[in-house]
Amino acid sequence: MNRRKINKLDLMKYLDEYRDADLAKKYLDEVHKIASRPWSIMEICGGQTHSLLKYGIVDLLPNNITLVHGPGCPVCVTPVSAINLAIRLSMRPDTILCSFGDMMRVPGSKESLLAARASGGKVQTVYSPLDAVSIAGLNPDKRVVFFGVGFETTAPANALAILQAYSRGITNFFLLPSMVLVPPAIEALFGDPDTRVDGLLAAGHVCSVMGTMQYESIVKKHQIPIVVTGFEPVDLLLGILTCLRYLENGTAVLDNKYSRVVSHEGNTQAKAMIDEVFEVADQEWRGIGVLNSSGLKIRQKYQQFDARLIDPGVEELPDLQSACIAGQILKGLKKPLECPLFGEICNPQQPKGAPMVSTEGACAAYYNYQHFT
Repeated sequence: MNRRKINKLDLMKYLDEYRDADLAKKYLDEVHKIASRPWSIMEICGGQTHSLLKYGIVDLLPNNITLVHGPGCPVCVTPVSAINLAIRLSMRPDTILCSFGDMMRVPGSKESLLAARASGGKVQTVYSPLDAVSIAGLNPDKRVVFFGVGFETTAPANALAILQAYSRGITNFFLLPSMVLVPPAIEALFGDPDTRVDGLLAAGHVCSVMGTMQYESIVKKHQIPIVVTGFEPVDLLLGILTCLRYLENGTAVLDNKYSRVVSHEGNTQAKAMIDEVFEVADQEWRGIGVLNSSGLKIRQKYQQFDARLIDPGVEELPDLQSACIAGQILKGLKKPLECPLFGEICNPQQPKGAPMVSTEGACAAYYNYQHFT
């Protein structure tokens, strides 16, 4: 049998080439050359925010280009009410609460899931909702709840978990859904008179699932350019340069600069799975409020898996006296450094707001990459 020798360079495809310093400098020089007036460009994704700060791109741009950080951090926008419910479920003697690790330290009204576990709550960290299905199969005497947080990228796996439990006849698995959709959030931001955004960098991983077609109506309605881009330095600088070219030319265009991953239609199989299990619903966003048709809820056919039916208890309200400005940061109205709690009172070890907890949170990005510079 012939075996092709693997070239080490093949393993670096789509990584090293998008960290090429010469190409990054070329794009950056072009940005400086054509930026003729002040422009505000929002990156909607928290992962992109971290890359922009990690690689110093924010500081390398001309002074008349402002990057606005949007609400693209799923952990950050998970409402306090959902965290409170997850904590209550974990304290029930008959229930195991499963969650991704990035949700463990996000504060609820009184405590976090990590604190609840220290107090005796049954909270287990997993890497996939399918892990929770397996745990349910091994513990038939317990309710096993997976805390389903995320944007469109996590929805297919959550849907698959329910479909798997359904097909295997596992009746003690439940999903606590707190899934949000990007386009309605963009619509809400652009409809806010306080928002000052001229162009948008769309999140490549979300578009890899949902495609680019959902942004066409936003471009047409609001007459702003939207450029789909990835997460590496060259990706981001090309996205900024492309968006800037459209702004300088006065044209509103949807442009996909992440075509190695994203298509117009998206992942049709994943979208079909989402549509089978979930339907669009109004959703609360932490720090923003309820946005119409911005979330996903479990369809009637699979409602037996909805964890909200286990405990429809009274919602605990968050502390409104906090000086944390997470809501304004998530809306792109303020930067983390403008928060009076940033750095000292609020830090990754003792977070006061969700954007300081998550690896995609803007506050954590500023703390890690700019706080000590």
